[in-house]
Amino acid sequence: MEITWLGHSCFQLRGKNAILITDPCSPQSQPTAPAALSKINASIVTVSHDHPGHNAVQSVGGHPRVVRSPGEYEISDVLITGVAAYHDTKRGQDYGRNTIYIIHMDDLVICHLGDLGHSLQEEQLEEVADADVLLLPISGDHTINATQAAEIISQVEPRVVIPMHYTPNAEATSHPLRTFCKEMGIEIVDPQPKFVVTRNTLPAEMQVILLAARQ
Repeated sequence: MEITWLGHSCFQLRGKNAILITDPCSPQSQPTAPAALSKINASIVTVSHDHPGHNAVQSVGGHPRVVRSPGEYEISDVLITGVAAYHDTKRGQDYGRNTIYIIHMDDLVICHLGDLGHSLQEEQLEEVADADVLLLPISGDHTINATQAAEIISQVEPRVVIPMHYTPNAEATSHPLRTFCKEMGIEIVDPQPKFVVTRNTLPAEMQVILLAARQ
């Protein structure tokens, strides 16, 4: 599987039989959004919540099947489980609901937390516990912050962690990525354009992968 970050919470998961886009964002809603989502012919699109910056389904080419809510789905040999969560710590009173997606694709389990705004509850943790790759927000801007993200990682214990929902420029000392890397006890390294992984190449110990947002 090839994982590419398209900015904000948007990823392209390119598998053997399907291409899946998470939380498509448009350039009008996010300055880091790619200008050419329409050139990607996706099979599936997942939308964690119906807010601008996450729901630009019309920007994706290929007439994909769209998953917008909790439940179980099977599309193009991809199994998807949507788990109900919230965009804030007040059970959605401030920003509404959020859906966590667990994606079984190419013998891997990818978990996209969307704009999760709170710590994982026991029932949610049970659903995401088998994640090989965890895609999680770190900004603290209407989502969990870097410290909360590190706590969730310690609960889930994935093999690969890819942070999202932050601006790529990490020069400021208070930047979420710097805080996140400090919490994880790692150095900031140059981001890579994509991450290619299979069941056989998963790292033996948990690894944080920093991706460059593709434009």
